[in-house]
Amino acid sequence: MENNRNFFITIALSVLILTLWQVFYMNPRMEQQREQARIEQQRAEAQKKEAGGANPTGAATSATPQGIPNTPGADGSAPANLQQALAATTRVKIDTPSLSGSINLTGARLDDLKLKHYTETVDKNSPQIQLLNPEPLSNGYFAEIGFVGDSNVGALPGPKTVWSVDGNATLSPSTPVTLTFTNDKGLVFKRTFSVDNDYMFTVSDTVQNTGSAAVSLFNYGRVARFDKPAVASTYVLHEGLIGVTGSEGLQEHKYAAIEKDKQVKPGKSTDGWLGITDKYWAVTLIPSEKQPFQPSYSYVDINNGLRHSYQSDFMTDAIAVGPGQSTTVETEIFAGAKEVNKVNAYAQDRNIRLFDRLIDWGWFIWITKPMFYLIDTLYKFFGNFGLAILATTVIVKAIFFPLANRSYASMANMKKVQPKMLEIREKYADDKMKQQQAMMELYKTEKINPLAGCWPVALQIPVFFSLYKVLYITIEMRHAPFFGWIHDLAAPDPTSVFNLFGLLPFAPPAFLPHLGAWAVVMGITMFLQMRMNPAPPDPTQAAVFTWMPVIFTFMMGSFPAGLVIYWAWNNLLSILQQGVIMKRQGAKIELWDNLAAMFRKKPSPAE
Repeated sequence: MENNRNFFITIALSVLILTLWQVFYMNPRMEQQREQARIEQQRAEAQKKEAGGANPTGAATSATPQGIPNTPGADGSAPANLQQALAATTRVKIDTPSLSGSINLTGARLDDLKLKHYTETVDKNSPQIQLLNPEPLSNGYFAEIGFVGDSNVGALPGPKTVWSVDGNATLSPSTPVTLTFTNDKGLVFKRTFSVDNDYMFTVSDTVQNTGSAAVSLFNYGRVARFDKPAVASTYVLHEGLIGVTGSEGLQEHKYAAIEKDKQVKPGKSTDGWLGITDKYWAVTLIPSEKQPFQPSYSYVDINNGLRHSYQSDFMTDAIAVGPGQSTTVETEIFAGAKEVNKVNAYAQDRNIRLFDRLIDWGWFIWITKPMFYLIDTLYKFFGNFGLAILATTVIVKAIFFPLANRSYASMANMKKVQPKMLEIREKYADDKMKQQQAMMELYKTEKINPLAGCWPVALQIPVFFSLYKVLYITIEMRHAPFFGWIHDLAAPDPTSVFNLFGLLPFAPPAFLPHLGAWAVVMGITMFLQMRMNPAPPDPTQAAVFTWMPVIFTFMMGSFPAGLVIYWAWNNLLSILQQGVIMKRQGAKIELWDNLAAMFRKKPSPAE
């Protein structure tokens, strides 16, 4: 039985270490590289010349299998930067409490949008996040609404349509903007843009038929982008094409998957949404529920493969407009930060099905979502996410206290009977079967669960994962400061042990592992926690327990600082809890003896 206990403990620790290494060590490093690549790409975009490069636009007559037009043809040149791209077209200014930018009157596109409350780095003076960019740029990203139909209806609003502005030329929450376009068949299109204080646009299209014949139109909408994250997303987080439509429900297509599939067309739907999501930002379309629509996710080659786009789009069923009649179609566009409370409010107030899944809570949403709400509620009380994480740890400890109490009590009882266990080993050293039987009888007599010590560690794994997920996916944790040198709880500790945490005036080489101050604190607390127990008699098990704090210290160095702080604080609380329980049970606390033994001279074999 003792061998089984050691076996299970070793397996549990091995699985824990491998899981943490694969899921938590590599992903933060990849995310750090991704953020750096994005910043460098944006800086390079403002400096380099793109003229003479790959043709950035598609053919005017080309069409996707749905009949939605692709991007307009190229004129042989490309703007060098964002400012030149914006100056090349007539625009309507956007100015809201959360957004700034402009609407391109060519195509009536949302293709210039900045997020006022978010910057690229923790430095408040760094550039604001540029969410949408004009199509000619290499990182073009836009949302577009339009119409298609047969040749009998004449020219319809699409990518090349130049709209006129009626009256007000600045879109704000209090001042909608109306655009007009009249085609050669007597169809008058009036498009009204309105926006709330946050990230939701409403596009209301009214089609008036002043001609003598009935017409049939198809309304479409699409979100298209011409680049993707510099580093591929991991399985912990979805980035790419996303939507909730029809009976299929949530659809997620990573960039690599859609490149392979080319196009995915779920069944028709009468409600839902679709678009493209990044880690913290998203652009989605919410079609009108008045008309059934066909959703689609596609990877489109343009100019014979010189350029490509990723596109989420929809097309409604035919809309009939008789002579002298008019009809109105309304589409909503979400373009902004995936703030949890605001996304949830949109889902509830506007009755958007499963819109909260825009945030990737994962399969364990029943853990991760409550964990966020607990931390967010405590943040509103403390005013600091770091303090909220510390308070969350205390609450979680309190919830699991009864189980932990029983586990530690069982461990304390095992310490008290260790002399009897050693006697059994010596007595039946040559008969493992009788040794196991005697151990089982001892456990039964003393009412000891030999696996009880694994429960405190096992219980921490789902809590640890849910906290990691919350830190990793929620924008509320992005750039959230703690105290001292921690300015971003979602990023690794910026200090390094290799320059004495900033005391030496040099940056450690990149090949050295990242090991910040909080990781060292975490390692020390983990070491002290494990020294609360007597040294395991089994050499293999003893080696695992000796080296595990060291391994975890180096692994945790690249984790989000908030997670490392949680783990260190959790270790400290566990030390206090275990000490109180062991004292109550009358078991000896081995901490001081174990620490003293480390500095005591060991006798030589000859002695």
